[in-house]
Amino acid sequence: MPAPPAPDFDPATQIHIQGVSKSFGPKRVLDDLSLDVAQGESLVIIGGSGTGKSVLLKHVIGLLKPDRGTVEIDGVAIGKLGNREITEFRRRFGMAFQEGALFDSMTVWENVAFPLKRLSKMSQDEIEARVEECLTMVRLSGVGERLPSELSGGMRRRVGFARAIAHEPEILLFDEPTTGLDPVTTALIGEVIVDLNDRLKCTAITITHDMAIAFRIADRIAMIHQGKIIAQAKPDEFRDLADPRVQQFLRGEADGPLTETVEPVEKAPGKGTGKVTRKGPEKEPDKGPDKEPQKGSQEDRAPARPDGRKG
Repeated sequence: MPAPPAPDFDPATQIHIQGVSKSFGPKRVLDDLSLDVAQGESLVIIGGSGTGKSVLLKHVIGLLKPDRGTVEIDGVAIGKLGNREITEFRRRFGMAFQEGALFDSMTVWENVAFPLKRLSKMSQDEIEARVEECLTMVRLSGVGERLPSELSGGMRRRVGFARAIAHEPEILLFDEPTTGLDPVTTALIGEVIVDLNDRLKCTAITITHDMAIAFRIADRIAMIHQGKIIAQAKPDEFRDLADPRVQQFLRGEADGPLTETVEPVEKAPGKGTGKVTRKGPEKEPDKGPDKEPQKGSQEDRAPARPDGRKG
Protein backbone atom coordinates (compact mmCIF):
# COMPACT_ATOMS: atom_id res chain seq x y z
CA MET A 1 0.00 0.00 0.00
CA PRO A 2 1.47 3.40 -0.94
CA ALA A 3 2.25 5.90 1.78
CA PRO A 4 -0.49 8.46 2.48
CA PRO A 5 0.04 11.94 1.06
CA ALA A 6 1.96 14.40 3.22
CA PRO A 7 -0.24 16.93 5.04
CA ASP A 8 0.04 20.68 4.45
CA PHE A 9 3.39 22.00 5.60
CA ASP A 10 3.50 23.12 9.23
CA PRO A 11 6.14 25.85 9.78
CA ALA A 12 6.84 24.46 13.26
CA THR A 13 7.91 21.13 11.70
CA GLN A 14 11.31 21.31 10.07
CA ILE A 15 11.74 17.62 9.24
CA HIS A 16 8.74 15.62 8.07
CA ILE A 17 9.20 11.89 7.38
CA GLN A 18 6.09 10.22 6.02
CA GLY A 19 5.58 6.50 5.32
CA VAL A 20 9.23 5.80 4.47
CA SER A 21 10.19 2.25 3.54
CA LYS A 22 13.63 1.02 2.51
CA SER A 23 14.90 -2.45 1.70
CA PHE A 24 18.31 -3.84 0.86
CA GLY A 25 17.75 -7.02 -1.09
CA PRO A 26 15.20 -9.14 0.81
CA LYS A 27 15.77 -7.30 4.10
CA ARG A 28 13.38 -4.46 4.88
CA VAL A 29 15.18 -1.97 7.10
CA LEU A 30 12.59 0.83 7.29
CA ASP A 31 8.93 -0.12 7.19
CA ASP A 32 6.38 2.65 6.60
CA LEU A 33 8.16 4.85 9.15
CA SER A 34 6.77 8.30 9.97
CA LEU A 35 8.34 10.93 12.22
CA ASP A 36 8.31 14.72 12.61
CA VAL A 37 11.02 16.91 14.13
CA ALA A 38 10.19 20.45 15.22
CA GLN A 39 12.41 23.39 14.43
CA GLY A 40 15.00 23.82 17.19
CA GLU A 41 14.19 20.46 18.78
CA SER A 42 16.80 17.97 19.99
CA LEU A 43 15.49 14.53 19.04
CA VAL A 44 17.29 11.37 20.11
CA ILE A 45 16.57 8.13 18.26
CA ILE A 46 17.36 4.91 20.12
CA GLY A 47 17.08 1.26 19.20
CA GLY A 48 19.04 -1.95 18.89
CA SER A 49 21.79 -2.61 16.41
CA GLY A 50 20.54 -3.10 12.87
CA THR A 51 17.12 -1.54 13.48
CA GLY A 52 17.56 1.22 10.89
CA LYS A 53 18.80 4.23 12.87
CA SER A 54 21.73 5.08 10.62
CA VAL A 55 19.71 4.30 7.50
CA LEU A 56 17.07 6.77 8.66
CA LEU A 57 19.73 9.43 9.22
CA LYS A 58 21.03 8.90 5.68
CA HIS A 59 17.53 9.49 4.34
CA VAL A 60 17.27 12.75 6.26
CA ILE A 61 20.45 14.10 4.70
CA GLY A 62 19.62 12.74 1.25
CA LEU A 63 22.35 10.11 1.00
CA LEU A 64 19.66 7.46 0.44
CA LYS A 65 16.31 7.66 -1.33
CA PRO A 66 13.33 5.78 0.07
CA ASP A 67 11.70 2.97 -1.86
CA ARG A 68 8.40 4.49 -0.78
CA GLY A 69 7.36 7.56 1.17
CA THR A 70 8.80 11.06 1.48
CA VAL A 71 11.33 13.04 3.49
CA GLU A 72 10.68 16.78 3.59
CA ILE A 73 12.90 19.52 5.01
CA ASP A 74 11.01 22.79 5.47
CA GLY A 75 8.40 21.51 3.03
CA VAL A 76 10.91 20.49 0.33
CA ALA A 77 10.79 16.81 -0.70
CA ILE A 78 14.49 16.02 -0.93
CA GLY A 79 13.91 12.83 -2.92
CA LYS A 80 12.80 14.96 -5.85
CA LEU A 81 15.93 17.12 -5.95
CA GLY A 82 18.52 16.64 -8.68
CA ASN A 83 22.19 15.93 -7.98
CA ARG A 84 23.23 19.59 -8.07
CA GLU A 85 20.23 20.65 -5.98
CA ILE A 86 20.80 18.00 -3.32
CA THR A 87 24.49 18.95 -3.05
CA GLU A 88 23.50 22.55 -2.40
CA PHE A 89 20.74 21.43 -0.03
CA ARG A 90 23.14 19.42 2.14
CA ARG A 91 24.93 22.60 3.12
CA ARG A 92 22.07 23.14 5.54
CA PHE A 93 23.28 20.11 7.52
CA GLY A 94 26.19 19.51 9.83
CA MET A 95 27.11 15.85 10.28
CA ALA A 96 29.18 14.57 13.21
CA PHE A 97 30.28 11.05 12.29
CA GLN A 98 31.24 8.15 14.53
CA GLU A 99 34.86 8.39 15.72
CA GLY A 100 35.03 11.94 14.35
CA ALA A 101 35.98 10.81 10.80
CA LEU A 102 38.84 13.32 10.69
CA PHE A 103 41.49 13.62 7.98
CA ASP A 104 44.54 12.04 9.61
CA SER A 105 47.04 14.03 7.56
CA MET A 106 45.47 17.38 8.49
CA THR A 107 45.85 19.29 11.73
CA VAL A 108 42.84 19.99 13.91
CA TRP A 109 42.73 23.53 12.53
CA GLU A 110 42.78 22.28 8.93
CA ASN A 111 40.03 19.74 9.64
CA VAL A 112 37.70 22.39 11.07
CA ALA A 113 38.55 24.87 8.30
CA PHE A 114 37.94 22.32 5.54
CA PRO A 115 34.17 22.95 5.03
CA LEU A 116 34.69 26.71 5.27
CA LYS A 117 37.20 26.66 2.43
CA ARG A 118 34.92 24.48 0.31
CA LEU A 119 31.49 25.91 1.10
CA SER A 120 32.03 29.58 1.90
CA LYS A 121 33.60 32.72 0.47
CA MET A 122 35.15 33.75 3.77
CA SER A 123 38.51 35.43 3.86
CA GLN A 124 41.47 33.75 5.53
CA ASP A 125 41.12 36.01 8.58
CA GLU A 126 37.42 35.18 8.84
CA ILE A 127 38.16 31.46 8.56
CA GLU A 128 40.79 31.65 11.30
CA ALA A 129 38.39 33.48 13.61
CA ARG A 130 35.59 31.02 12.92
CA VAL A 131 37.79 27.96 13.49
CA GLU A 132 38.95 29.30 16.85
CA GLU A 133 35.35 30.13 17.80
CA CYS A 134 34.19 26.60 16.97
CA LEU A 135 37.06 24.97 18.88
CA THR A 136 36.25 27.14 21.88
CA MET A 137 32.59 26.08 21.74
CA VAL A 138 33.61 22.41 22.00
CA ARG A 139 36.16 23.19 24.74
CA LEU A 140 39.26 22.56 22.64
CA SER A 141 40.81 25.99 22.44
CA GLY A 142 44.54 25.83 21.77
CA VAL A 143 44.75 22.40 20.10
CA GLY A 144 44.55 23.60 16.48
CA GLU A 145 48.13 22.60 15.59
CA ARG A 146 47.80 19.00 16.77
CA LEU A 147 47.19 16.02 14.51
CA PRO A 148 44.22 13.68 15.14
CA SER A 149 46.65 10.93 16.18
CA GLU A 150 47.74 13.12 19.09
CA LEU A 151 44.21 13.39 20.48
CA SER A 152 42.13 11.15 22.72
CA GLY A 153 38.94 9.56 21.40
CA GLY A 154 36.73 12.13 23.10
CA MET A 155 38.81 15.02 21.73
CA ARG A 156 38.53 13.65 18.20
CA ARG A 157 34.74 13.50 18.56
CA ARG A 158 34.68 17.14 19.65
CA VAL A 159 36.86 18.19 16.73
CA GLY A 160 34.27 16.46 14.56
CA PHE A 161 31.57 18.56 16.27
CA ALA A 162 33.56 21.74 15.61
CA ARG A 163 33.87 20.85 11.93
CA ALA A 164 30.13 20.04 11.74
CA ILE A 165 29.11 23.48 13.08
CA ALA A 166 31.78 25.52 11.30
CA HIS A 167 29.59 26.51 8.33
CA GLU A 168 26.66 27.38 10.65
CA PRO A 169 24.21 24.66 9.60
CA GLU A 170 20.51 24.70 10.39
CA ILE A 171 20.32 21.00 11.25
CA LEU A 172 22.89 18.96 13.21
CA LEU A 173 23.12 15.18 12.95
CA PHE A 174 25.08 13.18 15.55
CA ASP A 175 25.82 9.54 14.71
CA GLU A 176 26.63 7.53 17.88
CA PRO A 177 28.65 10.35 19.48
CA THR A 178 29.73 8.40 22.59
CA THR A 179 30.40 4.88 21.30
CA GLY A 180 33.51 3.42 22.94
CA LEU A 181 34.09 6.31 25.35
CA ASP A 182 34.51 6.08 29.11
CA PRO A 183 31.72 7.44 31.39
CA VAL A 184 33.52 10.69 32.25
CA THR A 185 34.25 11.51 28.61
CA THR A 186 30.69 10.52 27.70
CA ALA A 187 29.34 13.01 30.24
CA LEU A 188 31.59 15.73 28.78
CA ILE A 189 30.36 14.96 25.25
CA GLY A 190 26.79 15.26 26.53
CA GLU A 191 27.49 18.67 28.04
CA VAL A 192 29.08 19.88 24.80
CA ILE A 193 26.06 18.76 22.75
CA VAL A 194 23.68 20.51 25.15
CA ASP A 195 25.81 23.68 24.97
CA LEU A 196 25.80 23.58 21.17
CA ASN A 197 22.04 23.08 20.99
CA ASP A 198 21.42 25.93 23.43
CA ARG A 199 23.83 28.31 21.75
CA LEU A 200 23.15 27.57 18.08
CA LYS A 201 19.39 26.93 18.32
CA CYS A 202 19.76 24.25 15.62
CA THR A 203 17.46 21.34 15.05
CA ALA A 204 19.39 18.24 16.15
CA ILE A 205 18.96 14.51 15.62
CA THR A 206 21.18 12.12 17.56
CA ILE A 207 21.21 8.34 17.21
CA THR A 208 22.63 6.36 20.11
CA HIS A 209 22.47 3.23 22.25
CA ASP A 210 23.60 5.20 25.29
CA MET A 211 20.58 5.94 27.46
CA ALA A 212 22.52 8.19 29.84
CA ILE A 213 23.43 10.53 26.98
CA ALA A 214 19.93 10.23 25.49
CA PHE A 215 18.26 11.48 28.67
CA ARG A 216 20.87 14.20 29.07
CA ILE A 217 20.55 15.84 25.64
CA ALA A 218 17.03 15.04 24.38
CA ASP A 219 13.92 17.19 24.19
CA ARG A 220 12.21 14.05 22.92
CA ILE A 221 13.22 10.40 22.58
CA ALA A 222 11.94 8.10 19.83
CA MET A 223 12.56 4.35 19.66
CA ILE A 224 12.86 2.42 16.42
CA HIS A 225 12.24 -1.32 16.19
CA GLN A 226 11.78 -3.50 13.10
CA GLY A 227 11.89 -0.42 10.92
CA LYS A 228 9.13 1.50 12.69
CA ILE A 229 8.92 4.16 15.39
CA ILE A 230 7.25 2.24 18.21
CA ALA A 231 7.39 4.89 20.95
CA GLN A 232 8.23 8.56 21.44
CA ALA A 233 7.93 10.92 24.39
CA LYS A 234 9.73 13.56 26.41
CA PRO A 235 12.57 12.05 28.49
CA ASP A 236 10.73 12.07 31.82
CA GLU A 237 7.69 10.45 30.23
CA PHE A 238 9.74 8.00 28.19
CA ARG A 239 11.13 6.35 31.34
CA ASP A 240 7.61 5.44 32.42
CA LEU A 241 6.20 4.14 29.14
CA ALA A 242 4.39 0.85 29.64
CA ASP A 243 5.55 -0.69 26.35
CA PRO A 244 7.53 -3.81 27.37
CA ARG A 245 9.90 -3.32 24.43
CA VAL A 246 10.86 0.10 25.73
CA GLN A 247 11.33 -1.18 29.26
CA GLN A 248 13.49 -4.09 28.11
CA PHE A 249 15.74 -1.69 26.19
CA LEU A 250 16.00 0.76 29.09
CA ARG A 251 16.89 -2.01 31.55
CA GLY A 252 19.26 -3.78 29.16
CA GLU A 253 17.62 -7.14 29.73
CA ALA A 254 18.43 -10.16 27.59
CA ASP A 255 14.95 -11.68 27.76
CA GLY A 256 11.87 -9.90 26.49
CA PRO A 257 9.86 -8.98 23.38
CA LEU A 258 12.84 -7.42 21.60
CA THR A 259 14.67 -10.74 21.57
CA GLU A 260 11.72 -13.09 21.09
CA THR A 261 11.43 -12.55 17.35
CA VAL A 262 13.99 -14.55 15.39
CA GLU A 263 14.24 -14.14 11.65
CA PRO A 264 13.45 -17.44 9.87
CA VAL A 265 16.19 -19.13 7.94
CA GLU A 266 15.34 -19.84 4.33
CA LYS A 267 15.41 -23.55 3.62
CA ALA A 268 15.95 -25.42 0.42
CA PRO A 269 12.81 -27.05 -1.10
CA GLY A 270 11.99 -30.33 0.61
CA LYS A 271 14.86 -29.97 3.08
CA GLY A 272 14.43 -29.90 6.84
CA THR A 273 12.26 -27.53 8.87
CA GLY A 274 14.05 -24.22 8.44
CA LYS A 275 15.36 -24.31 12.01
CA VAL A 276 18.84 -23.15 12.82
CA THR A 277 21.08 -26.05 13.82
CA ARG A 278 24.61 -26.01 15.08
CA LYS A 279 27.15 -27.81 12.94
CA GLY A 280 30.02 -29.72 14.42
CA PRO A 281 33.51 -29.81 12.97
CA GLU A 282 33.81 -31.17 9.47
CA LYS A 283 34.78 -34.85 9.35
CA GLU A 284 36.97 -36.60 6.83
CA PRO A 285 34.83 -38.69 4.43
CA ASP A 286 34.80 -42.38 5.22
CA LYS A 287 36.98 -44.01 2.61
CA GLY A 288 36.05 -47.60 3.52
CA PRO A 289 38.39 -50.56 3.78
CA ASP A 290 38.81 -50.87 0.03
CA LYS A 291 39.97 -47.22 -0.18
CA GLU A 292 42.48 -47.34 2.64
CA PRO A 293 45.59 -45.45 1.52
CA GLN A 294 48.41 -47.86 0.75
CA LYS A 295 51.59 -47.45 2.71
CA GLY A 296 55.06 -47.17 1.36
CA SER A 297 56.43 -45.83 -1.89
CA GLN A 298 55.75 -47.16 -5.36
CA GLU A 299 59.18 -48.82 -5.18
CA ASP A 300 58.27 -50.63 -1.94
CA ARG A 301 55.12 -52.05 -3.57
CA ALA A 302 56.89 -53.38 -6.71
CA PRO A 303 57.08 -57.22 -7.04
CA ALA A 304 60.45 -58.93 -6.44
CA ARG A 305 62.50 -60.01 -9.37
CA PRO A 306 64.03 -63.55 -9.52
CA ASP A 307 67.40 -62.16 -8.60
CA GLY A 308 65.95 -60.84 -5.35
CA ARG A 309 65.89 -57.20 -6.41
CA LYS A 310 62.72 -55.11 -6.69
CA GLY A 311 61.53 -53.28 -9.78
